[in-house]
Amino acid sequence: MNKQTIDAKILSRMFLAGAKNLEAKKEWINELNVFPVPDGDTGTNMTLTIMSAAGEVGALADPDMEVLAKAISSGSLRGARGNSGVILSQLLRGFTKGVKNYTKLDAPALAAAMEKGVETAYKAVMKPKEGTILTVAREAAVKAMEIAEESDNLELFFRAIFEHAEATLAKTPEMLPVLKEAGVVDSGGQGLLEVFRGAIDGYLGKEIDYTQFETASARPAVTKISAQTEADIKFGYCTEFIILLNKPLPDDELHSFKKFLNSIGDSIVLVADDEIVKVHVHTNHPGQAFEKALTYGALSRMKIDNMREEHQEKLIKDAEKLAKEQAQKEEEENAQPPKDTGFIAVSVGAGLSSIFKELGTDHIIEGGQTMNPSTEDMLNAIAKVNAKTIYIFPNNKNIVLAANQARDLTEDKEIVVVPTKTIPQGITALINFQPDKNGQENLEAMMEAVSLVKTGQITYAVRDTRLDEKEIHEGDIMGIGDSGILAVGKGKENIARETVAAMVDDDSEVISIYYGEDVSEEDAVKLSEELEEAYPDCEIEVNQGGQPIYYYIISVE
Repeated sequence: MNKQTIDAKILSRMFLAGAKNLEAKKEWINELNVFPVPDGDTGTNMTLTIMSAAGEVGALADPDMEVLAKAISSGSLRGARGNSGVILSQLLRGFTKGVKNYTKLDAPALAAAMEKGVETAYKAVMKPKEGTILTVAREAAVKAMEIAEESDNLELFFRAIFEHAEATLAKTPEMLPVLKEAGVVDSGGQGLLEVFRGAIDGYLGKEIDYTQFETASARPAVTKISAQTEADIKFGYCTEFIILLNKPLPDDELHSFKKFLNSIGDSIVLVADDEIVKVHVHTNHPGQAFEKALTYGALSRMKIDNMREEHQEKLIKDAEKLAKEQAQKEEEENAQPPKDTGFIAVSVGAGLSSIFKELGTDHIIEGGQTMNPSTEDMLNAIAKVNAKTIYIFPNNKNIVLAANQARDLTEDKEIVVVPTKTIPQGITALINFQPDKNGQENLEAMMEAVSLVKTGQITYAVRDTRLDEKEIHEGDIMGIGDSGILAVGKGKENIARETVAAMVDDDSEVISIYYGEDVSEEDAVKLSEELEEAYPDCEIEVNQGGQPIYYYIISVE
């Protein structure tokens, strides 16, 4: 047996074995699903997703790599159900993009394809969370890339990846408090691990009756989640469907559709190819989602679940336990003395939120231009930060008033609202905090530092207009500065360069680039290199922001 490469026949066998193992473990994985609402059981959703692809693969007689890749990608996308199923389908879609042009796959090719799968899956999720299937997939890909060049034995290569993924899965309760409370690992991550396990067995040619793992003795004990950790359900209907497109959907129209879904719900997953769009959204108005989707094509596989019914049953069942636990928790929290200073920042995008966390932020409120937090959101955040003085960084001009109102309604803590209007302003303000100064002194020092920060945000126009003496057409790329439109035209990198040119002056020293979820690291690095050449006296910094809507957020100081 060739231990250095695999062909389409072996990859097909590995895929089918992975699907078989997941199917055998689905009920066990369902028991790991701690979420209190019927958003589909993870094991079942992932199984239905992968078995849809397995059906297409199984029907192939002797496929080459390209045909196999298309069957896996198309089958999983069309069969995807629930968040976990859609994410799995995107992992497979990205992986198959990476392998389709090969006849034989060695360790480096497999590692690169795994990395492509992770990249594709992260882009498909509106608000990716760590401690989930995404984390397990990403870490598996990281390990694969790390060891690929030295790997000349695929069995050892696969086992090393599996062991690292298994170790990552074991850490998921530390990443998501809801998992720790329930005493379980992430169910989606476990499902992905079972696909890996089965695939390795398929590579080795093993014939195993996987149903033995469904016996009660083989299952780990599962602690059911208490009502304390249940989130209030803002949007009551889990809505899923497939759009059979009349014609391919342009990227700008896809962005517009995603923005519409975000305006009527959350938990949005939106993935598309040239023929279909797979949609998942939690909303109070499923009909509106259907009506909008019908403008793009016919609908298929429509499903609506009322998430409040099971949620309400759970609340009633655990009401007495909830009250007892809440009282105990409040007593414990009140017993802890407050620290002197705490920080709250409004941010959106995993990378940007991570930066604020690294700078000492205690609580992140997810929000921004398209999702302004309410005063209640601010008050809830203030309640969670046990500190005498709390600084709030709104990071958007449309959020400052809500922060001020929350400050005025808070009586037991000193609240200092630092009226930052952009993310870079918030970062600069936080960096300039000095613990030996009081609230007013820090506010003055922070705002003095903020006054030296210029911000440009690169996004797209959603309608025709005329602004700042510039003609703007729907779909145009815009560079928005602190006081208006700095550049308009085609090509996000072109407009980014024009925007920077409008901000840089003789006193500029640092240019910071935060690239969004729709921009590749490669493009961001290329842009930074071009700016380095154009402004040799400036230091250029590149950060993964992960923000939606804005391709780039760029600051000049």
